[in-house]
Amino acid sequence: MNASPKKREAYLKIANNICESACIQAEAGELKTAATLILKALELERKAGSIGPQILQLIKPSV
Repeated sequence: MNASPKKREAYLKIANNICESACIQAEAGELKTAATLILKALELERKAGSIGPQILQLIKPSV
């Protein structure tokens, strides 16, 4: 099995855990900490989305 799906799943799982922590922090009134955690989770989601071959890598030159 390709490692890409596993890596993507791991990033998304960590991002989900961070989002849950952000919710707890926000409910406790720690908005700055919650915002920082949300940004970290978004970064992991971005990384998860960019795993695997990119479209430009799949296009072969016609020369």
